[in-house]
Amino acid sequence: MAKSKDLLSAYVLDGNGAGRTLDWNGVRAWTPGDGVLWLHFDRRGELAREWLRSESGVDPVIAEALLTKETRPRVTAQDKGLLVILRGVNLNPGEEPEDMVPIRMWVEEQRIISFRRRKLKAAQDMRELIGQGRGPRGAGDFLSVMTSRLVDRMGPVIADLDDQVDDLEDQALGQVSDTLSEDLADVRRRAIALRRYIAPQRDALLAMVTEEMEWLDRKARSQLRETLDRTLRFVEDLDNARERVQVIQDEMSSRLSEQINRNMYVLSVVAAIMLPLSILTGLLGVNVGGIPGTEDKWAFAIVCVLLVACGAGLFFLFRRLKWL
Repeated sequence: MAKSKDLLSAYVLDGNGAGRTLDWNGVRAWTPGDGVLWLHFDRRGELAREWLRSESGVDPVIAEALLTKETRPRVTAQDKGLLVILRGVNLNPGEEPEDMVPIRMWVEEQRIISFRRRKLKAAQDMRELIGQGRGPRGAGDFLSVMTSRLVDRMGPVIADLDDQVDDLEDQALGQVSDTLSEDLADVRRRAIALRRYIAPQRDALLAMVTEEMEWLDRKARSQLRETLDRTLRFVEDLDNARERVQVIQDEMSSRLSEQINRNMYVLSVVAAIMLPLSILTGLLGVNVGGIPGTEDKWAFAIVCVLLVACGAGLFFLFRRLKWL
């Protein structure tokens, strides 16, 4: 099938893992008796948007949900179909993985309509599986495979995040680098961004498993439960990463506060020792008559000795009081 700007791919599944491709004419000529149809569109294409609204027969509310700009993962049942909006990590070149890419699907027993704006590896996987004859055999199988592929690619990203937290913990135990605070803030930001979509995706998968759809057979439900379990673990891993980062930041703040308090304490003790000496030198520096020793050549030396003795006496007094 020649790809167009609007119709990225169209397959009629043969029920054995393979499928044949269709063009726009084939899409319009398709009937449910031909087999399960999967249509994958670019959401920006005007022809695809017009077909969905006027020719697809999809409820207008569902159509607008498939075309909306901002989405959060969710599953909504209507009649005998499911509106499924999920997200996958962004593995496109130059993009951040936590800027997760949405895929919007309307899944019926004999037809699957999906929309995306940016490239998604899971959809590419599905095309490759169909080309190899190892693709889905029906709508339920398609949904379970697609969700599994989406979640599969989250694993390495979250594992990499955990590794970064481990490295930052090691750095925090040793000599703190100048960039450690920035690195901690970046890891925490990434964990929050990932959790923003993965947590509602967990709820969407749970709703998907519990929906009573005839075309969701036992095998598909079993695979969806496994995908749900992995998603739950990912949410827990992200929560754990955020908590570990918070502990490191609290430890760094505690160490910094302790260092500041220690320095302030030393400065306070030094000031306490110097205060009497400053008073004495201040009195001797008053420019009025009657200052003792003005005519004695040994007066300055005697004053210096007295100041050293006074300072030493204060030092040992503070040591005895355990202030030092």
